[in-house]
Amino acid sequence: MLKSSASRAPGARLRALAGSVAVAASLLGPTGAFAEKLTIIVGGMEKQIYLPAALTRELGYFKDEGLDVELINSRAGVEAENELLAGAVQGVVGFYDHTIDLQAKGKFLRSVVQFSQAPGEVQMVATPYVDKIRSPADFKGHTLGVTGLGSSTDFLTRYLAFRGGLKPGDYTLLPVGAGNTFIAAMKQDQIQSGMTTEPTIGQLVKTGAAQILVDMRTPEKTAEALGGPYPAASFYVQQTWLDSHPEDAQKLANAFVRTMRFIANHSAAEIAEKMPKDYYVGDKDLYIRGLAEGKAQFTPDGRMPADGPQTVLKVLQAFSKNVQGKDIDLSKTYTTAFVDVAAKNLGN
Repeated sequence: MLKSSASRAPGARLRALAGSVAVAASLLGPTGAFAEKLTIIVGGMEKQIYLPAALTRELGYFKDEGLDVELINSRAGVEAENELLAGAVQGVVGFYDHTIDLQAKGKFLRSVVQFSQAPGEVQMVATPYVDKIRSPADFKGHTLGVTGLGSSTDFLTRYLAFRGGLKPGDYTLLPVGAGNTFIAAMKQDQIQSGMTTEPTIGQLVKTGAAQILVDMRTPEKTAEALGGPYPAASFYVQQTWLDSHPEDAQKLANAFVRTMRFIANHSAAEIAEKMPKDYYVGDKDLYIRGLAEGKAQFTPDGRMPADGPQTVLKVLQAFSKNVQGKDIDLSKTYTTAFVDVAAKNLGN
């Protein structure tokens, strides 16, 4: 049976779950009567950038592969990666850049299916500041909102500031999450600019609370902002789990690749119909409009875009002391092997 949780926070509960799953698996053995539950943590399931996770569940593709998958919601990708490293979950739906950042720290994660070829993120400016913040160079002296410190929004914001000629001490980063907490922080002047995704972008623009400064929802606009394709949302796992669970990894890849094909071959309105209604945040038309504007961010087949990893590495090397001077082997941060097999399984 497929289950989801949009409200339960990760942490001790997940570690306890991981322990109970391991015990059950050991009792049943490889020929057990039911599949081992796989727990995947998502860095914000309501965000359209991570739409493929919930959509795969809603389309029944996990079930078609004989998988028992639980999706757990997390406020930010950095929290999700910590749960993965702790062994509390089997996989993460989060940004690919974490695989590079963590390799620099001696930890090896690998993207198995690449959901997007652009971040799907937008740098917003609170309306009272639109005449003061006209480019990232104007971040100086202001507080910028990110989902969490060490998150991908943190990475991208710091890179935009770097390209604007600023140093880290020229601005302040404040973790404000996404959705309602991001909107409240902007309306209350806790942040003057910040990076967020749909459907939050649409809500801010519709109410007049903020305007778009840097748009990274399409490959073309992303190349303007970051200098090339930026593979972002992905499904990644620990290398050790991948080595020991290739069959599970392949089934997950099969399901996710089917979803990417569904997204490529259906309109934003058709995709929205399959999503949980609470994801619309009370405005279905706005949700569809945002998805239509950002649909090009998604890969049509789950493959890593050419030159994408090099762009991500370049971005991180520009500002991250964790990555600077480190010998990063990009071939160990992703694999296309499972997507290749999935394509064959699906008849292409």
